Amino acid sequence: MTIVDQAIEFAAYAHRNQKRKGTDIPYVSHPYAVGMILRQAGCPDEVVAAGLLHDTLEDTETTAEQLRDLFGPAVLEIVVGCSEPDKGASWEERKRHTLEELRSASLAILQVACADKLHNIRSIRRDLAVHGEQAWDRFKRGRDSQQWYYTGLVESLGHESRFALLDELEAEVKAVFGSPV
Repeated sequence: MTIVDQAIEFAAYAHRNQKRKGTDIPYVSHPYAVGMILRQAGCPDEVVAAGLLHDTLEDTETTAEQLRDLFGPAVLEIVVGCSEPDKGASWEERKRHTLEELRSASLAILQVACADKLHNIRSIRRDLAVHGEQAWDRFKRGRDSQQWYYTGLVESLGHESRFALLDELEAEVKAVFGSPV
């Protein structure tokens, strides 16, 4: 079994009882989509596996030790680099921390973080087309805060260099918020 196959099964089990925010869609559809985005971008298997596992530390009972033992230190490092360290902090504090950390992250972490946000912004764009401005009601922070965060993501992810997934994210952010990034 490949590392990607193992990550698919692990993510499916870890997220088995979760749904996407405000929907009946199984949560695991999100890490699967992130993995597919990374695969389509030609990323190595370890990066694809990390994309599939990127929310396991944050949103499940999975431990860092489990990830290291099953997938190795490189995958663990990427997942940790994409996880918010303090769920008790305010939304603004957590997002500011993420934006700062991404400015100096490795390419693998940048790719996974970018694929994660790319899938999220595509979901927002789809929801806006179906539900209009009510789509923002799913978020504790509304449109303006989301615009601040996604605009900051494009800047932080591209702080050191550009890569193809970042161009896709930037285009989606412009399509959703209609303002220059």
